[in-house]
Amino acid sequence: MYFIKTPSWLKKVYGGYIWDIPVREKKIFLTFDDGPHPVATPFVLEQLKHYNARATFFCIGKNVQAEPALYQQLFEEGHRVGNHTHNHLNGWRTDTHIYLDNILQASNVINTDLFRPPYGRITRKQGYLLRQKHFRIIMWDVLSGDFDQSLAPEKCLANVVRKTTPGSIIVFHDSQKAFNNLQYVLPKALEQLSAAGFTFEAIA
Repeated sequence: MYFIKTPSWLKKVYGGYIWDIPVREKKIFLTFDDGPHPVATPFVLEQLKHYNARATFFCIGKNVQAEPALYQQLFEEGHRVGNHTHNHLNGWRTDTHIYLDNILQASNVINTDLFRPPYGRITRKQGYLLRQKHFRIIMWDVLSGDFDQSLAPEKCLANVVRKTTPGSIIVFHDSQKAFNNLQYVLPKALEQLSAAGFTFEAIA
């Protein structure tokens, strides 16, 4: 069970986190979790280039170590990066000291003040301590569901196109697990949202 569109009450309960970005124009913020991946990430970059789109990639530290050239390509093509822990840890199931150490380990290879908790799962104490270390915790307004292998690609596309509004932070995954849905959804979402007048920005 997961929300496609994050409800307003949840955003209020966790008001210290960033769920969307207030804008006046029709700007939206595409984000990609779990990379860099040797197949999925180049595919994403190619699609973004067609629409002069900028995005934010929440990278796993160990994946950055495995794909340093691909990680560098993100910057060369005008994108932004965020920290997604070193080993994709679930904050609810991880001791706070271990969790923070893992994030700081990732910081050795990912220089950013943006952080997104894997699975969106982070305790209040973990969140408080991260903000004390000047991290901004980036959540989302629209969850594509591309990781859900029981979800038809057409439904995944509908999730994104129908729920997106100006200022939405949208989650995709440049990962092996999500790639089947991503291959179908991302080009069509970029096409349809662009035709609707949206532009695609990285999180500043």
